[in-house]
Amino acid sequence: MRALPSAPVEKVIVTYKSQAAEAGSNTAAKSDTAEKAAKTGEQLSFERRLAGGGALVDLGDSATKQDLTEVMDAFRADPSVASVEPDIRAYAMAAAPNDTDYAKQWDLFEPTGGMNVPAAWDKTTGSGVTVAVIDTGYAAHSDLATNVVSGYDFISTSADARDGNGRDADPKDEGDWNATDGECGTGSRASNSSWHGTHVAGTIGAVTNNTKGIAGIAYNAKIQPVRVLGKCGGSSADIADAITWASGGSVPGVPANANPAKVINLSLGGASASCPSVYQTAINGAVSRGTTVVVAAGNSNANASGFTPANCANVINVASTSREGNRSYYSNFGTIVDVSAPGGETRRATDTPGTVTTPENGIYSTLNSGTTTQSAENYKPYQGTSMAAPHIAGLAALLKSAKSTLTPAEIESAIKANARPLPGTCTGGCGTGIADSAKTVDAVTTTPPVGTVFTNATDVTISDNTTVSSSIAVTGRTGNAPAALKVGVDIKHTWRGDLVIDLVAPDGTVRNLKASSSSDSADNVVATYTVDASSEVANGTWKLQVRDVASGDTGYIDSWNLTF
Repeated sequence: MRALPSAPVEKVIVTYKSQAAEAGSNTAAKSDTAEKAAKTGEQLSFERRLAGGGALVDLGDSATKQDLTEVMDAFRADPSVASVEPDIRAYAMAAAPNDTDYAKQWDLFEPTGGMNVPAAWDKTTGSGVTVAVIDTGYAAHSDLATNVVSGYDFISTSADARDGNGRDADPKDEGDWNATDGECGTGSRASNSSWHGTHVAGTIGAVTNNTKGIAGIAYNAKIQPVRVLGKCGGSSADIADAITWASGGSVPGVPANANPAKVINLSLGGASASCPSVYQTAINGAVSRGTTVVVAAGNSNANASGFTPANCANVINVASTSREGNRSYYSNFGTIVDVSAPGGETRRATDTPGTVTTPENGIYSTLNSGTTTQSAENYKPYQGTSMAAPHIAGLAALLKSAKSTLTPAEIESAIKANARPLPGTCTGGCGTGIADSAKTVDAVTTTPPVGTVFTNATDVTISDNTTVSSSIAVTGRTGNAPAALKVGVDIKHTWRGDLVIDLVAPDGTVRNLKASSSSDSADNVVATYTVDASSEVANGTWKLQVRDVASGDTGYIDSWNLTF
């Protein structure tokens, strides 16, 4: 547990007896404060009346503990005073869970490669949201059990399901091991059971503050295990039906879902040049019912456009980053990637495949120790875009819980707009950067600035090594521009590090909004900048000036706005 800081007391709260003049008169309270100041020799001042009737008295920021004691004794000695107490500090208690392995979860809290999750817990922990994990099913785990709701087994082939039947209401993970090489097709290798769905589930919703194991990102959300992967993977027909059912749609022969999910995690995929219609139809249906669909980009160090469902529309496509903030060596990439999240690296790229040389850099989560069928519960680090996707699914649950009216499109937009550039490198495209949980939650829960918004939505082409601008004529304002002028920017451009973005005031003064960066390979600039423009006259023609400083990537100014 983190120790709370020790802050000096600078104020006291004085409650006067109801018959005393000071109880209802600020003038009398000020006079009494002055008397106590003269008596004690302290610099006391009456600050304000509290809602409960007490008087807040300021001791000044140089008061010592001895000064505090002397002042409180003086008020207590006054027969008109009912009570006096220090104005003490309180602190957010959500940021330091007591889970024993929380320190291993760098992906949640480290400033370089983490996702800034703890600061979001002050506002939301996922309550009221169900997240469907469409995966291998659920291996019983005490660090998940109280957050798990009824799911379903959608594996239609008995041999693949390993449970003696086809589809049923039991999503228990029966194991996905392969006994021999070639058992699942040419090139397949013998392997132990992965308990993959349970690992994914832990990242999203492990029980938190229970003095054991790990903390889940949306730890008050519910996890719905939906089994689609068994021996030799799973079929697109089963997966599509699972997507429909999980989101509250109707599937022939399957009872209705009593707990429809508002977020679906798909940490699965296969090679395909395009999104199969069976997937796209199911995904479109889920989104139309208000369910956000999160998908892993894939682990082939290739363009994600060649893998599905990563290449489907209406999903949040997630690439993986390392503890150092680089694109993970295995992660797929490309312009269809929306955002990145920690997926870890349990080995270095040059280490022997299948080895675990850097377990501390993996994603630590709930698992099972069985090599084939279930055995004792445990925890282990994994790596993969399968581990990155549930970070975004967990964040989506936090957002939906914080603001229930958010649509899937709004959730995706908020996550992408508030991501931060990778502190490391990404070749090929990693979306808008590493998702930032606290910043995103703040963005959807903060009231937008009140004021008049001036917008230019005319597209302006940005060619290589050119400077272009887009103008907004501001009229009807008096005096100068705000000290916190909001400049909203939406620029579509591959490798946004090529761009220098400036705001040009009517008198020609240039204020830089964004510098170029040779290492920022993410696509697009969707951001709101705050500028001190108080020295500028508000009315006049303002310009957004964009300079492309390199070759090979182009785009356009989609829109921009000023809020006065």
